[in-house]
Amino acid sequence: MRFLDEAKIFIKSGNGGGGAISFRREKFVEFGGPDGGDGGRGGDIILRCVPNLNTLIDFRYTQHFRAASGKGGAGRQRTGPSADPIILQVPPGTEVLDEDKRFVLADMTEPGQEVVLAKGGDGGFGNLYYKSSVTQSPRKAIPGWPGEERWVWLRLKLIADAGLIGLPNAGKSTFLAASSAARPKIADYPFTTLVPNLGVVRLDNEREFVLADIPGLIEGAHEGAGIGDRFLGHVERCQALVHLVDGAGLGDLGLEDVAAAYKVVREELIAYGGDLADKTEILALNKTDALDDETAARQREELAEAAGCALDDVLLISGAAGTGVREVHERLWKAIGRDRNAPLVDDVPEEDSGGTWSPV
Repeated sequence: MRFLDEAKIFIKSGNGGGGAISFRREKFVEFGGPDGGDGGRGGDIILRCVPNLNTLIDFRYTQHFRAASGKGGAGRQRTGPSADPIILQVPPGTEVLDEDKRFVLADMTEPGQEVVLAKGGDGGFGNLYYKSSVTQSPRKAIPGWPGEERWVWLRLKLIADAGLIGLPNAGKSTFLAASSAARPKIADYPFTTLVPNLGVVRLDNEREFVLADIPGLIEGAHEGAGIGDRFLGHVERCQALVHLVDGAGLGDLGLEDVAAAYKVVREELIAYGGDLADKTEILALNKTDALDDETAARQREELAEAAGCALDDVLLISGAAGTGVREVHERLWKAIGRDRNAPLVDDVPEEDSGGTWSPV
C-alpha cells in the first residue's frame, strides 16, 4: 500500500427536497384542506476515524464527494425521504484544514470518532405547514435549503509514542529495524527513507510502545528544503524524540563535527515550531562500531557540550550491531511515562503519588 499523508478533496452535501403543494381530494369530503408534505433532508458528508488505516491513499484518485439531495414532499402529508450520508474513512491522526490551510476544522485522533464536515440542507415546507385560521388554503411551498460545499485538506500526522530524528543517513531506519519487526528500506546513501515508518517496540510481555521513523532533516528543512519538512508533523504527537547523530559519516554531509550535526537538527526543530524543540530528547551517538574508543569518547564530549547535558546523557549505540539499543528503549519508556498495567502517573492523586514525577 502506498503512503500518502496529504490530500485535497471537494465535498458537497445534498440539497433539501422541495415541499409539495397539494389538497385533499376525496369523495364526500367537501372542503379538503392542504396536505402537501415537506421535503427530505439532503445527505451529510461525515468523516469517520477508523483503525487499521495509516494512509490517505484512498483520496489520491477520488477527490470529489457529493451527497444526494433529499426527495420532494408529496400529497397526503407525505414527507420526502432524506438522502443517505456519505461517510469518508480516515486513519487516526488525520487533521482537517480549510482550503487555505490556516485553520484546523477537526482533529481525528480516536477510532470511532465522527465529524460532520458538511451538513445536508433541510427540506422545504409543503403548503400544509402554512395552514392557519386566516389562510386555510395556502398555495405556498418552498424548495429545500441548499447543502454546503467546500474544499478541505486532509493531513495525516501519525500517532506514535516516540520518534526518530536526525540528519539523512544517520541510521534511523537501521535503528527502527533493530528495535522492532518493521523492515524499512536501508541503504548507504542519504534520503533512503522517503516515507515515515512505524514499528512496535516490545520491551517485554507487558511493555510496548510505537516508534516512528521519518526522512532525514537538512538545513532549511522547515522552509521546504529536502523532504523532511513535510514529515516533521508525524512526530508532533510523540511524547519523546530519539536524536541520532552519525559519528562515522559526517564528511558525506559536509559537516565538521558531531556538534554541528546536532545543531542543524535542533535549529530546524525550533524553526518548525509545534513544540518539537520542547519534547523530551534522548541523544545518541550512532555507528560507534565504526569508531575507535578515542574517537567515540571525543565525539561524545562534543555532543554533550553542544547539547548542554551531562556526558552520561549521550548514549553510545550502534543500530547495525545492536549495541546500546536496549538502553535507548528503557529511557524512552521512562520518558513516555506510561505503564500498561497502571494508570498514568499524572492521574494518580497527589497524596498517593509518592512525590513529583520526572520524565527522564
